Amino acid sequence: MDVTAEQCKVNKPSFKEALRFWFILGWISFGGTTGHVTIMHDFLVDKKKWISSRKFFHALNACMVLPGPEAHQLAIYIGWKLHGIKGGIVSGLLFVLPSMMIILGLSIVYALFGNTPLLVSVFNGLKPAVLAIILFATWKVGQKALTSYLHYTIAIAAFALSYFGKISMPWIILGVIITAILVNAFIPGLLHLKKQEEETSEAEDAYYVNVNQEIPPISKRALLKQGAVFLLLWLIPFLGMIVFLLDGTFWKKLSLLFTQSAFLTVGGSYTVIPYVAELVTRHLSWLSKTQMIDGFALAETTPGPLVIVLTYVGFMSAYNHFAGSLIMGTIGLLAAGYFTFLPNFLLIFMGASLIERSQKNRVIKAVLSLVTAAVVGVIVNLAFYLGGDILFRHQGVAFANIDWIALGWVGMALMMLTKFRWNMLLVVLISLLFGLVRYFLL
Repeated sequence: MDVTAEQCKVNKPSFKEALRFWFILGWISFGGTTGHVTIMHDFLVDKKKWISSRKFFHALNACMVLPGPEAHQLAIYIGWKLHGIKGGIVSGLLFVLPSMMIILGLSIVYALFGNTPLLVSVFNGLKPAVLAIILFATWKVGQKALTSYLHYTIAIAAFALSYFGKISMPWIILGVIITAILVNAFIPGLLHLKKQEEETSEAEDAYYVNVNQEIPPISKRALLKQGAVFLLLWLIPFLGMIVFLLDGTFWKKLSLLFTQSAFLTVGGSYTVIPYVAELVTRHLSWLSKTQMIDGFALAETTPGPLVIVLTYVGFMSAYNHFAGSLIMGTIGLLAAGYFTFLPNFLLIFMGASLIERSQKNRVIKAVLSLVTAAVVGVIVNLAFYLGGDILFRHQGVAFANIDWIALGWVGMALMMLTKFRWNMLLVVLISLLFGLVRYFLL
């Protein structure tokens, strides 16, 4: 029996109360997607009962189908379910603005003092921890994603194509989608998909947003209106930067790059980052590889989604291109953030209802299953991309070039994360301290 929101036992939360939570979340959401999901589930499901656990994870699964960072999209989705378009906009903005402000300050400090011996040593302590966090993420994701020989094969193929073949992530994802459709059509047994979750005794009606509620109808008129508004919101700053800022060609490339990365990368931050890193370091030469690695380390110290590193990329790209201009760097950071996160609002407002209606579709489950497996391979690619310079002192992969201190700290950080189960932020802070101690001792 369908139950409307008005019939739920939990009253609709006030917009002011929700606003307070989204504001606080933006400042405390450390630990990547896992940390974000844990905090939101603890407050929204367990404490406030604003959304049921089943609906929460249904929404998370839906966001995983979409390109872009799923934690940010989940926040927009829940804000939208609670207070409509207004709620989705507020939750999405507050999720990323605090981390953008922090990364702006860190980017300015890095641009001005990044080559000083003290900061170099601090980064030398932090980078091995970042590599350990990536390896830990690979292990965690792999445990859930690699459920059959086919999934392992897809993960290995994704790694080989991205690392050795230099194939862009969008093409890999397209290949995985085609593979999933063909396998599901002709050899569905290879997928080993889990059965639909069984109904639980959980009292769904005790939650304001729950799975018993009707899915709102799809309005073509509303979709067209939202698409038009998005196009204007994208086009106005795009044209303004090209016309009114110096070197419009650069700003055109930057805007298109981050818009493209937002729409063409599926699997969250760990697939977006290597895709953008490949373009800005090898093809466009806007950043050096060392600057890219340092930016990844900076992003680990901030709240918000890990994809916030792309705002640092925007800052350093403009800073380098305009001969060390902090003003241009700041504009680059704001532009990168705007064009990276704007599509998430469109994808949720226009696509969430569509995905909600198709979550039980076997083909979509098959595609998501193999895309997640491919993400594991891409994360390994990212580990190799960063690890070569972190562990071999930027001198090439050879036994004689191994930085044994860095290698040892990777092992220590992995032990903190796996055996002692320490929070990622704590591991980062300890690694920063390790870098300081290393500087004063050596």
